[in-house]
Amino acid sequence: MSRGRLPLLPHRTAGRLAVPLALPLALLLPLATACGGTGAADSSDGKTVTVTVGYQSKTINTVTAGTLLRSLGYFEEELAQRGRKDGLTYRVVWQDYATGAPITAQMTAGKIDIGSMGDFPLLINAARGKQLKEPTRLVAVTGYNLRGGLNTVVTAPGSPLGSLADLKGRKVSTSVGSAADGTLVRALRRAGLDPAKDVRKLNQQPSVGASALAAGSVDALSQFVAWPGLLAFQGKATALYDGAELNLPTFHGVTVREEFAQRRPAVLDAFLRAQNRATDHLREQPVAAAETVAEETGLPAEVVYLYNGAQGIATFDPAIRPELVAALKEDVPVLREAGLVEDVDVDAFVDPAPLRRAVPDLAYPKAAGPRSELWLKGRSTTRTFDSPAALLKAVKGASVRAAYVPDAVTGTLWFADRAVWVADGPAWRAFVTRAGAERYVAGHAGARIVPYADAVRLAS
Repeated sequence: MSRGRLPLLPHRTAGRLAVPLALPLALLLPLATACGGTGAADSSDGKTVTVTVGYQSKTINTVTAGTLLRSLGYFEEELAQRGRKDGLTYRVVWQDYATGAPITAQMTAGKIDIGSMGDFPLLINAARGKQLKEPTRLVAVTGYNLRGGLNTVVTAPGSPLGSLADLKGRKVSTSVGSAADGTLVRALRRAGLDPAKDVRKLNQQPSVGASALAAGSVDALSQFVAWPGLLAFQGKATALYDGAELNLPTFHGVTVREEFAQRRPAVLDAFLRAQNRATDHLREQPVAAAETVAEETGLPAEVVYLYNGAQGIATFDPAIRPELVAALKEDVPVLREAGLVEDVDVDAFVDPAPLRRAVPDLAYPKAAGPRSELWLKGRSTTRTFDSPAALLKAVKGASVRAAYVPDAVTGTLWFADRAVWVADGPAWRAFVTRAGAERYVAGHAGARIVPYADAVRLAS
């Protein structure tokens, strides 16, 4: 598998508002007060209506409400069609941020109308909106994983750490208030560790944490999509803990200022229809969509496809599933304990009515078991396989751009050459983490861990 030596997620600024990546997340949360609160993002001179959308280009399971949607131009198309009916001209301003916190700050200041962010930031969005009298509503979902596989704890290659229990007394980088931090807190507790006392947690932006891991100034990094996959792809990290082991849903979604939704319901409808079209495009042309997002973000397309591909870790569907609402309610105590919210009325925050109005025939995608997938160099399509063994056979002697295999227990897709492979008689199984593979071997007599190159050679 080829390895591009791209810099770690350069923050592109062309045509977009950029924010410094190095600011700690906690420093970004109070910006709403500093920004004032006067002046709405949605503005009109009587003939032209400007709508401001905040998104996270590098958080690639928000692409149907951000990077991909912007590149496809579907929102602008929907608004142009609206303009032919009402005689107005619509202008969309896209503002790109590294995390959800500054989007919330700008929304509560009345400077962003629609934003997308992860589940934990969404709850902070709801709490800040109520606190600052600029209430917001969750109106759609972008990408989700019902087991929590979008978040991963990684260590540096060659690290002696083999499990979460080994993190006791160690330094771990994460972004407080993010779903990745929620995964870390919950996972540590399941491992018998106190997140507040047994580890030294550093609150850092993802890019800062990635640099700290590379420099050896932290022992592990807990982050959200696409950072773990990127670092693994670049050979700069090894997975220590697969968030899907928690078996708790995690997702990203679309939030809107309540005042904007009430004043411009047709614009919100246009956005949700456009998002649904972008979702259809991603499902129907996953390789093309991954290439587009890669071009826009500077991420390797192979990493984008790991999460957003046909068998990817993220499932894309705008519908607000009941499992996701239930997960939000379980997230509130974690944020409350961290001192980031006092309480959140999740039922009041979640509003599925606009999506039902905009896309009345929306249906959940059919659930399918994860399958191995092979992307050959020079191809615009991929091949899927019913078993890891079949993938290994296909890889042998092939010109491979990327090969993906699901974890034998959690189903989380991972790069085949970064997975931990186990031979169990004639069967082959792959795992995201070595700890997962060792647990399997311990419970299956005769099973053994085999290096990837040997697995490819031995596959018959």
